[in-house]
Amino acid sequence: MAGEIKSYRDLMAWQKAYVLGKQIYALAGKLPDVERFGLMASLRRLSYSVASHIAQGCGRGNTQDYVWFLKQARGELYKLDTQLLFALDFRCIEETDYESAKSFLDESERVFAGLIRSLGG
Repeated sequence: MAGEIKSYRDLMAWQKAYVLGKQIYALAGKLPDVERFGLMASLRRLSYSVASHIAQGCGRGNTQDYVWFLKQARGELYKLDTQLLFALDFRCIEETDYESAKSFLDESERVFAGLIRSLGG
């Protein structure tokens, strides 16, 4: 059946988080070396954290845990948003890179909100 969810990888929220993660990871690599252990490390950790929370929640086997992990992932999106703004304000990234990431981040958040709502969270 088309559209059937067999794995967390079939979820639009996970797919968007995965693409966002790759985008953020690459963007973090553009930061100056002085940020290697600061903002760069933090952005890179967050880059894979969002998709990982979705996968972990999906594997829990019950809706309440799943929604909890989705909310954790959404919190990580907000953290990403804040850290990207710091990177922009500190002139570590270009405004075009920020706008591109922010647009995708906002789209991901809308998908998350819809999924959480649909699960009663």
